[in-house]
Amino acid sequence: MTVYFIGAGPGAPDLITLRGRDLIARCPVVLYAGSLVPAEVVGFAQEGAKVLDTAPMTLDAILEEIEAAHRDGQDVARVHSGDPSLYGAIAEQIRRLRALGIPFEIVPGVPAYAAAAAALECELTLPEISQTLILTRTAMKASAMPEGEDLATLARSGATLAIHLSVRNLKHIEAELTPFYGADCPVAVVYRASWPDQQILRGTLADIRGKVRAAKITRTALILVGRVLDETDFSDSRLYDPSHVHVLRPKRSA
Repeated sequence: MTVYFIGAGPGAPDLITLRGRDLIARCPVVLYAGSLVPAEVVGFAQEGAKVLDTAPMTLDAILEEIEAAHRDGQDVARVHSGDPSLYGAIAEQIRRLRALGIPFEIVPGVPAYAAAAAALECELTLPEISQTLILTRTAMKASAMPEGEDLATLARSGATLAIHLSVRNLKHIEAELTPFYGADCPVAVVYRASWPDQQILRGTLADIRGKVRAAKITRTALILVGRVLDETDFSDSRLYDPSHVHVLRPKRSA
């Protein structure tokens, strides 16, 4: 018996990995975060499978279901949105599974920032503009941010930022980032990336808050901040430059 922590991807059912889909189809027990994972994803489950939405459940209740499956020798598909390694709350489950001696595996998924970048039709790492992407969040009702991970500290890098779980904290984001990125820095808010009701709002640090308020977006949105979002004056990558010699494209003799 094994518990499989499966990344369901950002929302679109065809963005789950083949491994994840096949495991959902094989496992007799499927536990999924119904507030974030669409029903179509767990629709891959076999007929007669026990499929439970864990959104209204506590951690103890979820572990009770897993322990029951373990006693019955039944594999469990534990389905999380995006990639389970990012804000997936799997570490606390894994800690308990290890204490109980229950085997588990992690199956990666397409993260929300990748789906958002695809929807925006942009590359998040442009030569000489930004070669670093920082995934972070802000402190609201959830856990406090560790020391040194506040936005002002991260902003000193000038990196592209993907800010999760913070669409209701845009006033704070604007205040913290403007001194480093400038009021005119491009910002994109992608609501439910890859879902049928996906929305994209583009603006700047100075005006994005008003646009989000007008659109009445209060949850399930990713905020991207950085010059890569509208930059067109950047150098071509050295990867395909004819003067760039490497092992797969060695210098030709005259």
